[in-house]
Amino acid sequence: MARLQQAIDPDRLLTDPADCWAYGYDNSRRHVCPQAVAFPFNTEEVAGLVHACRELGLPLVGRGRGSGTAGAAVPIRRGLVISLERMDRIIEINADDRLAIVEAGVTNGDLQRALEREGFFWPPDPTSADYCSVGGNLACNAAGPRAVKYGTPRDNILGLTAVTGTGDIIRTGVHTTKGVVGYDLTRLMVGSEGTLGIITQATLKITPKPEARRTLRAVYTSMTTAAAAVSRIMAQPVTPCMLEFIDGRAIDMIRDYASVDLPEDAGAMLMIEVDGSLEQLAYSEQAVAEAARGDGLSELRTAASEDERQGLWAARKALSPAQRKIAPKKINEDVVVPVSRMADLIAGLDQLSRQYGIIIVNFGHAGNGNIHVNLLVDPDDPKQMAVVDECLQKVFQLVLDLRGTLSGEHGIGYDKRQFVGLEIEPASLALMKQIKKQFDPDGLLNPGKLFPDVVPD
Repeated sequence: MARLQQAIDPDRLLTDPADCWAYGYDNSRRHVCPQAVAFPFNTEEVAGLVHACRELGLPLVGRGRGSGTAGAAVPIRRGLVISLERMDRIIEINADDRLAIVEAGVTNGDLQRALEREGFFWPPDPTSADYCSVGGNLACNAAGPRAVKYGTPRDNILGLTAVTGTGDIIRTGVHTTKGVVGYDLTRLMVGSEGTLGIITQATLKITPKPEARRTLRAVYTSMTTAAAAVSRIMAQPVTPCMLEFIDGRAIDMIRDYASVDLPEDAGAMLMIEVDGSLEQLAYSEQAVAEAARGDGLSELRTAASEDERQGLWAARKALSPAQRKIAPKKINEDVVVPVSRMADLIAGLDQLSRQYGIIIVNFGHAGNGNIHVNLLVDPDDPKQMAVVDECLQKVFQLVLDLRGTLSGEHGIGYDKRQFVGLEIEPASLALMKQIKKQFDPDGLLNPGKLFPDVVPD
């Protein structure tokens, strides 16, 4: 490791397996201990580390805070992990130009708190916002509930700085909201999961905070009537800033593990928020409430205060802890279908649940058609484990038959790479492989991710 010590202060390089162990995992539950972990302070140090890895033929993985669920940050082939956690400066907040310049290691939560003091926010808001990094958000294009109105990281970035697999430092994009010079390398890098380069800095598009918001909870007697309501809500002119779906099985789980006020006939639930100026808020609330009304609606409530708003969200917040208690080793997927096919997706998943004898719990960002499909499998049940792979394959085929996509925000990483060929045809995969070679000719950047084992030339 002497060559790595030439690239970075030895005090910021770990080589003892006991020290490196914690950097071999992410939230996918996979773990591979890296051979070394480096903590650069700036882009130039990252470039120096990449040059050293090229000389050594050492694989490397850029890492944020390890909150991803698809294994993207796990060093499958060991090598070097470059942790960007110490590159955590907010360099500039420019309200006049509506932009912020940050290093990749800044957490989403710290950025949001800094922007809030200036009357702004950055729209991406993953559940892990308090500890996930902006660089990780960009690498996986991780969004969250607000994406239905404000878009994903790809929609909220102007440019970035990154280090490619050759050790070259590239700066992409602009500081303006319009710009068409050259190829759009910025949007190409976002969502590439560290396979094209290591993002070290980003120029983000920030948004003024809305003056007010209003929260509604709509409860339906069945999942299909709730899914139909999603289509009605998204078809009218007012776009909610959040539109979350929770199915009947999830509601039953919540009742067992938390004290929440829900009607006994609740088969599914929508959590809806609208935001904007005080003058327009009443109209927005009325518009989405009218669209929510229809077959199967059993309750429609609007929060009159912040305390009541928190009360309405209590059921949604209780869901993850309930699932962890019931099935700590569940399989969590985040598929997306067109909003108009939501009802078909939910009905199909219910049929697969009955066919394979696996409890499937569905919730997520309904306004985008982005549903988290949770297979509550028990690894100690041989009957379930014998059919779970086939069931998962049928889930993905259902999604694709509905003109959907296999991942909305969790990414592909290691866990989903073998299914990519179901969605992307060989010619496109071959082109992606060629792009990868241009950025990373030695194949050292996050190897074993994104692509299936066999990719056409």
